[in-house]
Amino acid sequence: MAALGGDGLRLLSVSRPERQPETAALGGPGPGLCCWVSVFSCLSLACSYVGSLYVWKSELPRDHPAVIKRRFTSVLVVSSLSPLCVLLWRELTGIQPGTSLLTLMGFRLEGFFPAALLPLLLTMILFLGPLMQLSMDCSCDLADGLKVVLAPRSWARCLTDMRWLRNQVIAPLTEELVFRACMLPMLAPCTGLGPAVFTCPLFFGVAHFHHIFEQLRFRQSSVGSIFLSAGHLIGPVLCHSFCNYMGFPAVCAALEHPQRRPLLAGYALGVGLFLLLLQPLTDPKLYGSLPLCVLLERAGDSEAPLCS
Repeated sequence: MAALGGDGLRLLSVSRPERQPETAALGGPGPGLCCWVSVFSCLSLACSYVGSLYVWKSELPRDHPAVIKRRFTSVLVVSSLSPLCVLLWRELTGIQPGTSLLTLMGFRLEGFFPAALLPLLLTMILFLGPLMQLSMDCSCDLADGLKVVLAPRSWARCLTDMRWLRNQVIAPLTEELVFRACMLPMLAPCTGLGPAVFTCPLFFGVAHFHHIFEQLRFRQSSVGSIFLSAGHLIGPVLCHSFCNYMGFPAVCAALEHPQRRPLLAGYALGVGLFLLLLQPLTDPKLYGSLPLCVLLERAGDSEAPLCS
């Protein structure tokens, strides 16, 4: 090296190829086109999911058992085919995730129990006020409540209740599969992991605006109440199911409740504890390795904040 002298060193430094993002190395499109493909793919998934609910023409309301059964068929077909959209996106962009498709979408055993328990615990803490309100307004005591929850007959009734199956099982499972498991890997290389986490719910929220027109059509609610309630994979599915069960917090009812002071204190405490525990309970280290981080590295973003 020393024999080459300064000019030789300069020549070596100039001729050394710089590291290129893997998308470019694989012959894929540039970042701009990659983002367009990602956004279009997510919009296509959202439109397909919502559109599948209306392939059955009916004058019946959405809570009618016949309507629910037909929509079960539609969304299960769309959800089953949704991973194909991720495969197509991978071919169009040239990004190779470096892991299996199912692992990338969140179907893995590593970190299963923390992913099932910690997000649900955090969500229940946020709903501390509504849970207190539910307990105060319930006429049965804790022992009776546990008997009802653990009774096989109660579960048998739930499994034959079309609304319960929709709200607690089918909707959380299919919506999280389409709007999180499939969309997050496609958006992350374009926006980064953090913004992608907040972008996916936007597609989810816009896709739920059809409920507004249905409820107005059948005069089930006022415009104000509809907009307050329309905005609501093991962890997201369980949290989604829990939120569907709890519904939008009845803040107005809490303000008029006979025990409103302790109740409002519970609301405030729940929100405060949620904000305090949000970062430690969502630390990626608690849930094992992140397949999305491997995807971002292969897409050329090796310095993603949540992956470092």
